[in-house]
Amino acid sequence: MKRKLKEIIKTDQYRYYRNTRKPFLWKIRQHDLYCISIYRKCNYYFKRNKLLYVYYEYKLKALDKNFGFHIPGRTKIGNGLFIGHNGPIIINTEAIIGKNCNIASGVTIGRENRGKRNGAPIIGNQVWIGTNAVIVGKIYIGDNVLIAPNSFVNFDVPNNSIVLGNPAKVIQKNNATDKYITNKI
Repeated sequence: MKRKLKEIIKTDQYRYYRNTRKPFLWKIRQHDLYCISIYRKCNYYFKRNKLLYVYYEYKLKALDKNFGFHIPGRTKIGNGLFIGHNGPIIINTEAIIGKNCNIASGVTIGRENRGKRNGAPIIGNQVWIGTNAVIVGKIYIGDNVLIAPNSFVNFDVPNNSIVLGNPAKVIQKNNATDKYITNKI
């Protein structure tokens, strides 16, 4: 089973370097990738080993204090996560994020606690989320979607779209994330 954990971490590492055999110093140089690897370990041990889960959850909380990296260990995130810049990121425990997603600094993916969109977002594969974007509520973001910086999204977004502005508007585009998401797994 540990082999599966190593393979998942390698998919994230591949998104950064296109090579999984970089020197061990990647932990020091790329703290985003280090934070993701701690998240992966926490998520992996959630149902397998309570003691290791608590240990990695504690490490995640320390990273939250130091770097503003707030991604709970139980959040479901697909392989190939890429965090583009240093800075705070907040993701709700109930959110679900697909494969090959890029998240920039200042992004909030949150839960809405009332109304018809009570719940957290489900984000598809190959989604690029720009700096300071806010995604809230029980909504579905389709595959191959680019969410521009500073956008506020609280509605469903179809596949192959670009989302701009506050209030956000949707523009259909077949290759929305082309050249934005690189080193896909």
